[in-house]
Amino acid sequence: MLLVVAHADDPAFFAGGTIILWAKAGWRVVCLRVTDDRWDSVGLDEAETIRRNAIEFRQAASELGIAEVHDLGWQTDVLGDASRVDLRERIIHTIRRLKPYGLATFDPSSMFFEDNLDHKVLAEAVDEAFWTAKFDKHHPDHFAEGFAPHACAERWYFGRTVVSVTHVFDVSSVLEQQLRAILCHRTMLANMVHQMVLESQTLDYHSHLVQGASDGDLRPLFETLLVEAAAQRGSPFGLVAAETLRCHSVKHPISPRRISEISGN
Repeated sequence: MLLVVAHADDPAFFAGGTIILWAKAGWRVVCLRVTDDRWDSVGLDEAETIRRNAIEFRQAASELGIAEVHDLGWQTDVLGDASRVDLRERIIHTIRRLKPYGLATFDPSSMFFEDNLDHKVLAEAVDEAFWTAKFDKHHPDHFAEGFAPHACAERWYFGRTVVSVTHVFDVSSVLEQQLRAILCHRTMLANMVHQMVLESQTLDYHSHLVQGASDGDLRPLFETLLVEAAAQRGSPFGLVAAETLRCHSVKHPISPRRISEISGN
């Protein structure tokens, strides 16, 4: 499974429980991070921000059971200014090099409450790379490197809001592991908390959880956020904690091996 994300904390926050379940089921998950997250910190310069987020990305990936990580190193928060064709080419190159069974990324059709343009641009690029990776006229320079067109069998989509949900994963047994992965991102979480503090000041509202996180105790706040979000997603399905995804499979007379069959979901 090739997981393609924009930022270091995307896997843990958006699909951490599912990734853990996939890894436990025997799937080899490889993650491609497109940006360098150079601006996602507070009180640090860019070089130190890049360094810390790269380290914490790998720590979190290990907690999630991700077998391998790769970085494109593109500048964060400005993918909207980047060439969509160039971004798609890098994803096609990775698909042809790794030859994954499936892709997982943000859902290009579920952006109703998505305010991060990096997520939107990446979702479209991965979605298009899924089929252009199969063409022998797209980027023939890849073939000189020894690669060939490759067809993935499935696309798995996650996001802030997923429409047309096809799969619901019971993540109650792995919430603690997912939380540990989230807490690896101390640099990014500190910036997130700083934003919450600013919002609280504007609202003239005090939260002991936010204040505690601002003082360095991150766990209570992010445990609460994780548990509440998982409960909200699971409630319609009678589950204590869940993650919801949309899967699009290749239609073929011979049914492909399905992740859902192996994982029991």
